[in-house]
Amino acid sequence: MLDINGILGLAALMGGIKHGEQSYNDDSARSYSVMILTAMGVSMVVPEFIPQANWKIYSGFTIGAMVVLYALFLRMQVGPHSYFFSYSYPEKRRKKEPVENEPKPVSLAFSIGTLVFGVVVIGALAEVMSKTLDLGLEGTGAPPVITAILVAAISAAPEILTALRAALANRMQSVVNIAMGASLSTVILTVPVMEAMALYTGQPFQMAMTPVQTVMIFITLIVSAINLNDGETNAIEGMTHFVLFATFIMLSLLGL
Repeated sequence: MLDINGILGLAALMGGIKHGEQSYNDDSARSYSVMILTAMGVSMVVPEFIPQANWKIYSGFTIGAMVVLYALFLRMQVGPHSYFFSYSYPEKRRKKEPVENEPKPVSLAFSIGTLVFGVVVIGALAEVMSKTLDLGLEGTGAPPVITAILVAAISAAPEILTALRAALANRMQSVVNIAMGASLSTVILTVPVMEAMALYTGQPFQMAMTPVQTVMIFITLIVSAINLNDGETNAIEGMTHFVLFATFIMLSLLGL
């Protein structure tokens, strides 16, 4: 809800108002959309129909399927199909700097270490914020999901600001990569960890989605599939996603 409807919707709305139609590589949007739909269907919808006696078998299958699916996706994203996720902006091209001025490449180990460190720090801060918000909202009657939404919004603040700046600079490809990529990572990386914890503890992992939330997710995926199929976004498409995000917030306030 936050990544596709919130980030992508607001960025497309603001960018559309300023620039009109904004172009991007539609291959990237289709690739992200089909991956998200497959991952969510396999890991978050189908398990509701698996008999209780067979949950461990399907849980193990889910972990393997998500790992293989994401590994192949990353291989294609940085390899043979890397051009799916890039877009040429002629008006933004800069003259190549002399070779002696080119920055030195950053080591892979340093990049991985920085990424892992950032994930750990963000996770720890999110845990602290959730406890603090729970205490602050205690006695107000606010639904518990509000804490989750606020923590998610604060944690995604760098992505939100980066996407908005990219949209205002007429670089919609960056927005698509940020919003759709974050949504895919949220599903395909979180589920295997949760399923592994469920297998370790011996307690099946139950999704916390209500029927209304499930419907909202499928509406979001259908709308994004329609909007992101022509290689251009506009303010109308951005508004549709942002209205869906506002609807999600309203349903959350109503406890649905």
